[in-house]
Amino acid sequence: MTEQWFPNVDWMKMWEATLETLYMTAISTFFTFLIGLALGILLFLTSPRGVWHNRFVNLVTAALVNIFRSIPFIILIILFIPFTKFLLGSIRGPNAALPALIIGAAPFYGRMVQIALAEIDKGVIEAARSMGATTWTIIRKVLLPESMPALVSGITVTAIALVGYTAMAGIIGAGGLGNLAYLDGFQRSRGDVTLVATILILLIVFIIQWLGDLLVKRLDKR
Repeated sequence: MTEQWFPNVDWMKMWEATLETLYMTAISTFFTFLIGLALGILLFLTSPRGVWHNRFVNLVTAALVNIFRSIPFIILIILFIPFTKFLLGSIRGPNAALPALIIGAAPFYGRMVQIALAEIDKGVIEAARSMGATTWTIIRKVLLPESMPALVSGITVTAIALVGYTAMAGIIGAGGLGNLAYLDGFQRSRGDVTLVATILILLIVFIIQWLGDLLVKRLDKR
């Protein structure tokens, strides 16, 4: 049935491209979560209401976050070509897209983490401090548990954005569904290939959103 509807689609290549997209999305989301979480916590702790109030560190961190968050992803990929080639020895393939994906998304998620932490009741943090809790204890026992639904919601949004980034990265040879849609679909005037690739990308996005919403509902105790 699918061969009749989409005669130009090579389903083996489509499956391989889907796995590449899933691989890039999963790995980049994982490291984006770790780096973005660290950035967000640092921004919050060094802010005026944070326990590490340090104006200089906060300004420098905020400036770096704003700079990398503001650069369009397609330009960021191009800027990172020399670094990627030095690091991996190639600018083609799923692994070559990971540095730009992570560095492009982590600052965005870092801001979302900072916003989530800023919404925590200040009294809860002060109560923990008055009881002699260390900074690490406050992070582990107060900040992360209190903000977890917002953190999960934020990484869900970021993961969906990363799916779109992988499609853009595919245009310069990173692989995945974006690469297949461009090379086999657009350049060869095979509209059905582009359509199937688009449907699969949408399906991935819907699944990520569904899983994220499900997890948020389980974590949200309000």
